[in-house]
Amino acid sequence: MKPKSKILIIAGSDSSGGAGIQADIKTVTSLGSYAMTAITAITVQNTQGIKSVIPLSANEINNQILYTVKDIKPDAIKIGMLHSSQVVKKISDTLNKIRIEKIILDPVMVAKGGTKLINNEAIKVLKKKLIKKVTLITPNIPEAEILSGVKIKNKKDMILAAQKLIEIGAKNVLIKGGHLKSTKVEDIFLNKFELKIFVSTRYNTKNTHGTGCTLSSAITTFFSCGKSIKRACELGIKYVNSAILTNPKLGRGHGPVNHLNSMKIKKRFI
Repeated sequence: MKPKSKILIIAGSDSSGGAGIQADIKTVTSLGSYAMTAITAITVQNTQGIKSVIPLSANEINNQILYTVKDIKPDAIKIGMLHSSQVVKKISDTLNKIRIEKIILDPVMVAKGGTKLINNEAIKVLKKKLIKKVTLITPNIPEAEILSGVKIKNKKDMILAAQKLIEIGAKNVLIKGGHLKSTKVEDIFLNKFELKIFVSTRYNTKNTHGTGCTLSSAITTFFSCGKSIKRACELGIKYVNSAILTNPKLGRGHGPVNHLNSMKIKKRFI
């Protein structure tokens, strides 16, 4: 099997392997594409929480991007954790240079255990400079509240928040509804022309670490292979739901999902 597309991932590292760039690589690979990376920060963490975050400088992140793209040009880019305004500004400027059209932004702000992963100034710059340059932004409800200024208590509020993000320059928005207490999970996809609500079964499990990273990388992969952005969202959600349902139950805290759920190995290893 040859890779169907090439994806550049700009994100932080998760030492436990469930989220961040490790989840991104697993997702891209299991869906049949080739993953390249530019690491923005190193985290010391496990399923029970984050012990420390070691940020990389904006220049070193930029060097990783430029040096990689100079040799292997990606078909799409997935952007995750950006910890400072300097990093956001540098990546925004770099996107102008490398001219990749398909870009998915997962605005990672808070870890599953509650640790804040981005400062307030960086959030302001992200809203001002970066959102308008990407194809899709995929915030969860707490992130959508911060970016839009809308307090989200229900589906109607999610749609309003998505509309606010369109107003500040987003082309397409997917607000993930997992944080709402409801029997079904409803994810809101919106652009200037259409609204689509994806309804999924809610699985009763604490093993959902890395679902946001996994979803945005899955969407990026499907989008890079020629699917429309709405169809890529639909397929990405299905992949994540299957990954949650078949989670391997690892660790004593919020365990990872099963990134291998899409793979079937036919060859026997003796």
